[in-house]
Amino acid sequence: QVHLVESGGGLVQPGGSLRLSCAASGFLLDYYGIGWFRQAPGKEREGVSYITSTGGITYYADSVKGRFIISRDNNKNTVYLQMNSLKPEDTAVYYCARGSRWLNGVSWKGEKSYDYWGRGTQVTVSS
Repeated sequence: QVHLVESGGGLVQPGGSLRLSCAASGFLLDYYGIGWFRQAPGKEREGVSYITSTGGITYYADSVKGRFIISRDNNKNTVYLQMNSLKPEDTAVYYCARGSRWLNGVSWKGEKSYDYWGRGTQVTVSS
């Protein structure tokens, strides 16, 4: 069975950092792109970042560009999201999802481009 499990969330002060992990099982990560999404209370889920199957192309939402870095280790079947300079507005539940091995600059933001989702990990940025 396909499973995606997020970890690494928690409470952090503004300006701090966290690294989220997305551990994949039940399929070969090498053949899939992975997206990170987030959902804040009272808001719709939004795309944060995406990485192609080889890691050669990455996309970021404008709100996190320059602060977040997505990476992957196919040998460990894991995708990471390094989050730096965190802001209170980054507070949300973060989800990873399995997508096609390559998505373009528009399609990666659409939830329909993904077929399996993790249950999410809470990130709270507060002093």
